[in-house]
Amino acid sequence: MNDGQSPKPNYLWSIFTMKCPRCRQGQMFKDHNPYGRLSLKHIFDMPDHCPVCRQKYELENGFWYGTGYVSYALAVALSVTTFVAWLVLIGVSVDDNRIFAWLIFNIVLLLLIQPWLMRLSRVIYLYFFVSYDPYHEKNKPKEFD
Repeated sequence: MNDGQSPKPNYLWSIFTMKCPRCRQGQMFKDHNPYGRLSLKHIFDMPDHCPVCRQKYELENGFWYGTGYVSYALAVALSVTTFVAWLVLIGVSVDDNRIFAWLIFNIVLLLLIQPWLMRLSRVIYLYFFVSYDPYHEKNKPKEFD
């Protein structure tokens, strides 16, 4: 059953730890912490290729423009989640401004986790186009042109 290969790395864990989609071992970003520096320029510092399997990360020019849609979907999903949690735990009412308290909480939360969300959207977007290859040592990386 197991042909000498190590077990397949977990899909969701590989996304959240921001590993390469092809080998699920190489780091996708040079600096693991998006909050590590005061400057936000380093958020998208990525090597050109995966250090383990040599998969090219930017498959074509302008490839990362699609991450805006993924980032938007993540922000909406997080906002809906916080709204439902607020509704269940605190309640929502216009009479005492609890809805506005949630709105402020949600805005602050989205601003604080935006660097992480932007990175996560890049990872998820690349996972749409590059699939896991258990034989990545033998096969060529996927390329677009």
